[in-house]
Amino acid sequence: MKTIFLLAAFVIFSAFMPIQQTTNTSNNNEVSEVDFASFSLINDTKEKVSIHTGSGFVSLNKDSKTSITCKFGKEVRWAESGSKKAVIFEITNEMCSKTIKLSKYL
Repeated sequence: MKTIFLLAAFVIFSAFMPIQQTTNTSNNNEVSEVDFASFSLINDTKEKVSIHTGSGFVSLNKDSKTSITCKFGKEVRWAESGSKKAVIFEITNEMCSKTIKLSKYL
């Protein structure tokens, strides 16, 4: 009886598991977006700044840093009072897994 119950529980729980799909990408070696990769942006300026990371607003104190997801083509912008301002830079694949200094884009 215990075995039947465990088997039934396994079948029920496996019904809710996502099915992994595989695709043949042997002809296309270019990666367009990596959802799990990120980079660090460090505020090496002398003052507190507010930015929009492409997905949300962040305030960075002097010498603090934040992690930003690598969504290629998204823009990192200056922010003020919860609104987006001028573009600082656009996220590229070269930025992933690196630490970027904000002063480079001033």
